[in-house]
Amino acid sequence: MIRKKPGMASVKDMPLLQDGPPPGGFLPVRYARRISNTGPSAMAIFRGFCLGDVPSRALKEEKYAARRAILPILQAEEDERFVSEWNKYLDYEADVMKDVPGWKVV
Repeated sequence: MIRKKPGMASVKDMPLLQDGPPPGGFLPVRYARRISNTGPSAMAIFRGFCLGDVPSRALKEEKYAARRAILPILQAEEDERFVSEWNKYLDYEADVMKDVPGWKVV
């Protein structure tokens, strides 16, 4: 401060400016443990399990329908193969046991 000039004569003449809380106060300090909910709820999982698999179920049903349609053809082919193999077995058995008296190939 320069002497003999108008203005403050002492530090006591300074206006008071003190830091304080904002109007309404500070926000409360959170000190409790907060576990966040990360992930879907049980109801969302259940709903997704029940309703979300509709396209996949439709594809599976289409595949099963195709298998059911072709199954009789595959079964007929297997039956034909089995009868052929069984006749070969009976011919082999008759050839092996031809010298045994009283042996009948059934």
